[in-house]
Amino acid sequence: MSERLKAQAKKNREAARVVRNRGNEEGAQRLERRADELQSGRVTDVTDTVSGLISWAFRR
Repeated sequence: MSERLKAQAKKNREAARVVRNRGNEEGAQRLERRADELQSGRVTDVTDTVSGLISWAFRR
């Protein structure tokens, strides 16, 4: 798993704590499920690929 995905999962868990403290349990659970999905390895980080394609397209 890439560092970007780990960092995003951590941010999602922090956001879940904030949302839960504000009384929105459903929103917190949704954020935690997304964090779990990011950490599971099922999500592919394609940031570099997409960035490369955009750069290539603008050079043409």
